[in-house]
Amino acid sequence: MEFLLAEWLGKPVWMWLGFHVIVAVLLAFDLGVLQKHTGDLGVRESLLLSLFYVTLGLIFGGWVWWYMSPQSGMEYLTGFVIEKSLSMDNVFVIAMIFGYFAIPKRSQYRVLFWGILAVILLRGLMIGVGAALVENFGWVLYIFAAFLVITGVKMLFTGDENYDVENNPIYAFMRKRFRMTSELHGEKFFVRLPAPESGKAVLFMTPLFVVLVMVNIADLIFAVDSVPAIFAITTDTFIVYTSNIFAILGLRALYFALAAMVERFKYLKYALAVVLIFIGGKIFVADMLGLAKIPPSVSLSVTFAILAAGVVWSLWKTSGAQNKAKEG
Repeated sequence: MEFLLAEWLGKPVWMWLGFHVIVAVLLAFDLGVLQKHTGDLGVRESLLLSLFYVTLGLIFGGWVWWYMSPQSGMEYLTGFVIEKSLSMDNVFVIAMIFGYFAIPKRSQYRVLFWGILAVILLRGLMIGVGAALVENFGWVLYIFAAFLVITGVKMLFTGDENYDVENNPIYAFMRKRFRMTSELHGEKFFVRLPAPESGKAVLFMTPLFVVLVMVNIADLIFAVDSVPAIFAITTDTFIVYTSNIFAILGLRALYFALAAMVERFKYLKYALAVVLIFIGGKIFVADMLGLAKIPPSVSLSVTFAILAAGVVWSLWKTSGAQNKAKEG
């Protein structure tokens, strides 16, 4: 009992263990139950599954509100909304990668499941490093804030640029340095085939493994935005970590819900850019006003309003193009 009540990163050990038990159960459910229905999971089923994960995330946020404090609950919810929104941008990139390599639907599930496991580990590492920096060097928050503002401004001017898979440096490096098959081998990441120069069986990586690496690298790049964004909301490591992970857990379902509607959210990236500028800028504004921080309720309200405007604007602007496509 003493071990469970001992504090680790500002919270009792039992809170961390309890959260990871929830994560393990959800991953087991995903792998053991959903994996059996990967061939017939359509947009409607994906949306319902996404709603299931969002509901669980909100229920956990309600517990944070009740057990820790209303302010902690607002901070968790704000972080959850921001991470969920930024992961939508990640979905668009993943769709381009899958499309370029012509990955069939069943294999996409496999990549996303193992990708989410890697993401959880990478996010945990990045959040741990970020928490240590913020605790020991408070001025790091201003660096995070400036980075978010610069990134948001950059996104505003490059929002319509597509992710270039063909010229991706990671893909180019892997093609040059490793043996790689030109075709898929079912859902295998590696296969043994005769080497062209010797005829001996050697290990080749398949395009599916290349896709797994590229998806994880893409998420790592997006994490460079999302992790500083949540630290700009709160420095409570438990809230930062749990809001991030709960938002990520539903990424697989979210992908299959949105992949078929990527073009309908064409302008959402501009709203995400404004959110990053707001989250980063509010730290400097609070400092100029002599405030410890902008109230979480204000952050959540403004963030939600910006994202809602981005969704509505995207749906409205793309509805005409969709109608023309149907008429054609």
